[in-house]
Amino acid sequence: MAASILVTGAAGFIGHAVAHRLLARGERVIGVDIVNDYYDPALKEARLATFAGINSFAFERLDIADADKMKALVCDNKIVRVVHLAAQAGVRYSLENPFAYERSNLAGHLSVMEACRHAEGFEHFVYASSSSVYGDKPIGGEGFKEDEPANDPVSLYAATKRACELMSQSYAKLYGFPQTGLRFFTVYGPWGRPDMAYFSFTQKILRGEAIEVYGNGQMARDFTYIDDIVDGIIGALDHPPAPGENRVLNIGDSHPVGLMEMIEALEKAIGREATKVMRPMQPGDVTATYADVSKLHALTGYKPKVMLDEGLEKFADWYRQYYGTSA
Repeated sequence: MAASILVTGAAGFIGHAVAHRLLARGERVIGVDIVNDYYDPALKEARLATFAGINSFAFERLDIADADKMKALVCDNKIVRVVHLAAQAGVRYSLENPFAYERSNLAGHLSVMEACRHAEGFEHFVYASSSSVYGDKPIGGEGFKEDEPANDPVSLYAATKRACELMSQSYAKLYGFPQTGLRFFTVYGPWGRPDMAYFSFTQKILRGEAIEVYGNGQMARDFTYIDDIVDGIIGALDHPPAPGENRVLNIGDSHPVGLMEMIEALEKAIGREATKVMRPMQPGDVTATYADVSKLHALTGYKPKVMLDEGLEKFADWYRQYYGTSA
């Protein structure tokens, strides 16, 4: 029997999609998630329900920061590949609940790595980093490159993600197992996170409520559709670096879109116009994110396929189906 792949954060947006893609290609998957209430747990439970009846999927509800349980799970199941996506997400929430990030992002990352270093014949540890590690950058110019300095985080969330990269660097060198950190750029799509702007905007527009547009609409993001993100994650998983190497790669759309342009595309997808209230930038926000994905493309052939208009239409269709909302 082939060894299972461990996916942490399997009840989360990206973890749910990665687990399904791995299952579809015949892998055995063990999913882990604590299913906390950072956002609606019912959505997380609904994601988990999509695995019902799939014999090659097993789920463990546990805290990744519980080092003893994580070590037992990895070693008892002879795990040799891990896609570590569990984390406390959200830039603004990190200003209000900093210790949630200490436990999930720092202790959790260390706990999973410790489990991996005790696993016999361990092959590859892929983990989620974030574009937020780069800090701020004016709109325009070239995209962020992996070799740019990442030492000026503007939020605690960003600081924890950069710390995870540094911890992985040390563990890769100390214990010799290959690691790949993926710096995600604004992932969106069906089954997404309700705290993300496109999701919360959709809720408010359909309810006839005004949306708050921060940065006075001048921000830009590298919106990347979930299917394209999964392509990149699995491509990276299938191409481990050399033993002892911690490789960091950007994974995004490489096509930044202004916030007002995103709202216009969302209005079109929903079929309703938004009432907009303009607000200044919030603490922890950055002006623009833009991925240079040439390294990931060279390694795996990664090339995003879903443009924003199409991706938001797919999201709007899913949203109406899931929530039973008509427009």
